[in-house]
This record gives sequence, C-alpha cells and structure tokens, in this order.
Amino acid sequence: MKIALWTVQILLALVFVASGSMKLFAFDQFAASAPSLAGQHGLVTFIGIAELAGALGLILPGLTRIFPALTTWAAAGLATIMVLATGFHLMHGEYSHIAVTVPIFALAAFVVYGRGFHTKQEKTKPNKATS
Repeated sequence: MKIALWTVQILLALVFVASGSMKLFAFDQFAASAPSLAGQHGLVTFIGIAELAGALGLILPGLTRIFPALTTWAAAGLATIMVLATGFHLMHGEYSHIAVTVPIFALAAFVVYGRGFHTKQEKTKPNKATS
C-alpha cells in the first residue's frame, strides 16, 4: 500500500506542478486551452499557486517526516480543486476536460484515504498479540 501511495503522490505532484506552472508562467497558452478562463487571470493565478502548494504538500511532509498529516490535507485540497474544476467545466460545456479532472480527483481521494483514514484505522485497531 505504501508503494502505491507514494507512486500516486509522485504522479499527482508531477501533474499539479505542470498544471500550476502552466497557469502561473504560461497564462496565454493555458487560456487558449480553456477559453472560459481567458478573462480570469487573478483566479487562474490563485489556482496555479494552490496547485503548486498542493504538489509540494504531497511530497515534502513524507520526505522530511515533518508533520506528515499535511499530505492528507494537501490531497484533500487538490481533490476539492478537481471537484470544483469538474463543475466549472460542466457548466461551460468543456466536456473533454472532465476526462482529466475525474481521474485526478480519484487519485487524490485515494491518497486522502490511504494517508488519512486508512492509517488512523490501523493505529486504533487492538493488537492481537496483546489481547
């Protein structure tokens, strides 16, 4: 399970670094692929910063072992961004984008489950050897 989680976390981090960087540093190219956001430079900048912060949050807490619970929160934040992006693209008829946002949401939700809820359940289970 740990290998699968790290694999998904690295994959998501790469996706969100690329996506966030495109929103921050290549807005014109991004606006061409999502015309409904062309006039929303401030919103797109905010989303790009949130995606880059989320990508760092997926990797750094686990590597540094400093407050690893942040990984769960980063994945939850990125999953929320994907839910909102899916709704936005549905409202604007950009159905091709949904084929990207839904699987990314599923991967982020897997990290939330694996790093958050799943590990807490294991820690609270009574040890059979001591019972």
